[in-house]
Amino acid sequence: MLLDVDGTLAPIVDNAAEAGVPEATRQLLIAISRRYGLLACVSGRRASDARAMVSIGTIAYIGSHGAELLKAGWTEAVLDPGLRSWMPQIAAFREEYDTTDLQRRRIRLEDKGAILAFHWRGARDEEAARAAIDELAGHATAAGLEVQWGRKVMEVRPPVAIDKGQGIATLLHGRQVSTALYAGDDITDLDAFRKLRQLQESGQVQRALCIGVRSEDGPVEIEREADLVIDGTAGMQSVLAALIPD
Repeated sequence: MLLDVDGTLAPIVDNAAEAGVPEATRQLLIAISRRYGLLACVSGRRASDARAMVSIGTIAYIGSHGAELLKAGWTEAVLDPGLRSWMPQIAAFREEYDTTDLQRRRIRLEDKGAILAFHWRGARDEEAARAAIDELAGHATAAGLEVQWGRKVMEVRPPVAIDKGQGIATLLHGRQVSTALYAGDDITDLDAFRKLRQLQESGQVQRALCIGVRSEDGPVEIEREADLVIDGTAGMQSVLAALIPD
């Protein structure tokens, strides 16, 4: 069981710091973790932040879109080794571009260590904020960094191959899995869909099911590539309940 957090388990809110997993969903996750061989939450947030948000210490977390792995019972997440050498450049980019102009436009900077996320959801003028973000993306590219777009968020990353698909491949390495389910709602979850299907083709996973969580401003690709489409976090809660027989 591999589950995205924001938009899948937790409703999307204007300020991501205020997001939370409903208690009913959390209780279902606890029951799932006791019944199935592996439960992991896969998040764009730092692994430690995702764990604090879900509040279950006995499951695994993949953080920063696959850059971090925090296994059940671990106290600290392990960062992808390829990212460490880029940390000074990421820190320098933050120092230069975390400006009062961005703060005035209510663009929120989320520091994920190896990744910087610039959120403009809830800005007074989202169109003007997006224009400022577009300019910022140009600076990132010019600095040799990579840009990743999500739902009203732009991330600045090292030019290293990291994504949720690579994260779940690392987590599942060495395991023979009879059935794996992944659920997600955003463009970054497509990497997990595709990797899970590759693992099925290679025989490491016998059966794979990709669930797309539909939302008002979600990408259409989620619905196109999913095996099953559900409506929002309430739909995901119903799926979790169905996976726990009476």
